[in-house]
Amino acid sequence: MASLSRFPLMLTALVALAACNKTETPADTAAAPSAPMADAAAPAADSAPAAPAAPEEPAIQPAAVATPPSGPAPVAGTDFQEIPAGQAYEPVAGKIEVAEVFSYTCPHCAQFEPQLLDWRKKQTADVKFTPVAGPFGGNPIPFAKAFYTAQTLGLLEKTHEAMFRAVHIEQTLPYQSVTDQQFGDFYAKYGAKPADFIGTMNSFAINAKLKRAEQFMQRSGVSASPSLVINGKYLVTTEKGFADMLRVADHLVARERAAMQAPAAAPAAPADGASAPAPAAAAAPAAPAKG
Repeated sequence: MASLSRFPLMLTALVALAACNKTETPADTAAAPSAPMADAAAPAADSAPAAPAAPEEPAIQPAAVATPPSGPAPVAGTDFQEIPAGQAYEPVAGKIEVAEVFSYTCPHCAQFEPQLLDWRKKQTADVKFTPVAGPFGGNPIPFAKAFYTAQTLGLLEKTHEAMFRAVHIEQTLPYQSVTDQQFGDFYAKYGAKPADFIGTMNSFAINAKLKRAEQFMQRSGVSASPSLVINGKYLVTTEKGFADMLRVADHLVARERAAMQAPAAAPAAPADGASAPAPAAAAAPAAPAKG
């Protein structure tokens, strides 16, 4: 198995596949996923309006019981990096976020997708998966904009895997020279009106989402795709393949779960010979005012 190489992040000057700096097996730029993806939902009629919807993620029923992580505990500095003052991308109280930074133009992200989907099915309800389309620069940027537009319009569940297929298997969306109209036509098959999709894709709101993703990548130290960031605190850095990425993620999720469930520390007992602080005396009633 080939090792997973990493290169510095250059958000403004990378070429199309520079977002894809990890590799599981040797692959050319049109590599197909290592396992077939599930069929996409049937496309809606072209005339169906694409009503705005809240950001979504593919619906997956959580597992009833968490599976204990397998293999040895990961090693800091080798298998993962701690992120100083790290923050989750979309924090939710009581949830452990697993954020995947990816690019639709990255063949290794397409290879990783089926394994990641299987892994997600095993997670319990306290794990929140968050896909983050990385604006690595160059050709990945319009695809990242398309992702956030589909998310905004409530189309992501029906189109996420289909986009990987269109780029890497069917090759109907050329990542080197894709146009806004081609994106509009692609998402029209899933219920969007092309003009509405293109207008949203080029809006201030979508550019703001790109900026937010860029800031998350920078503060998390993400320099390659696919990358996993656990609860904003840990960046998975193992170079032993996709299966090991998920193994390390399991351990870090379990670590965060244990930290969330740990009871609050009790106040430290006073040292021997030291007297405990006396309770504060009750305030005496104020004397009546004269006169």
